[in-house]
Amino acid sequence: MNRGSVETSLAELAARIRRRADGQAGRFVLGIAGPPGAGKSTLARGVRDELNLAAGSPIAEVAPMDGFHFTNAQLRALGELARKGEPDTFDAAAYVDLLRKLREAPLGQSIPWPTYDREIHEPMPGGVVIGDQRIVVTEGNYLLLEGHGSWSAVRPLLDETWYLDVPRPVIEQRLVRRHIRGGRTPADAKTKVAQSDLLNARLVEGTLTRADLVLRKFGRAYRIV
Repeated sequence: MNRGSVETSLAELAARIRRRADGQAGRFVLGIAGPPGAGKSTLARGVRDELNLAAGSPIAEVAPMDGFHFTNAQLRALGELARKGEPDTFDAAAYVDLLRKLREAPLGQSIPWPTYDREIHEPMPGGVVIGDQRIVVTEGNYLLLEGHGSWSAVRPLLDETWYLDVPRPVIEQRLVRRHIRGGRTPADAKTKVAQSDLLNARLVEGTLTRADLVLRKFGRAYRIV
């Protein structure tokens, strides 16, 4: 642990976003980046739930990056299914376009947002609809990526960015378990992690310095490092 680390609760992290959003006209967009298996989805949902609980109304929603995976049929046709999860296996341009629409659209206008179904391993169009929510939490691996096509356009559309940092051995264990739950054999899961997921993790680790906050999970809380 860094000597200057500061422990903070999920409620305190949500309050930080609420304070910033209260001082801004229009919709506030928080981006949570980090390697695969870091716990970004859990953190994003936790921040959303804390914001809604404190407000007593649904002022926040999660808009995940994973809904912009190309479909398995598209990747199979390109011979790229084994590379699924790498930066160019997402429709980054569509993600940027919809993020921009979220920022520019008036509150109350319904915006369908795709999600990702981990049981069938496919994107789900319109999995969530964002309307009156004035705070959106988007999370994904490549939010801070530069030099990879449309990904470079994501960071300017985010009002604040967090990077969730997790030791690589922990990520590896989580991803192997995830792939096994998704139907892979243990051997296939380990191969997928070694030949794809960890390569993506190394790429994402290089974006850490572009985040406003770097967080590490600590028990039920987080540490700002």
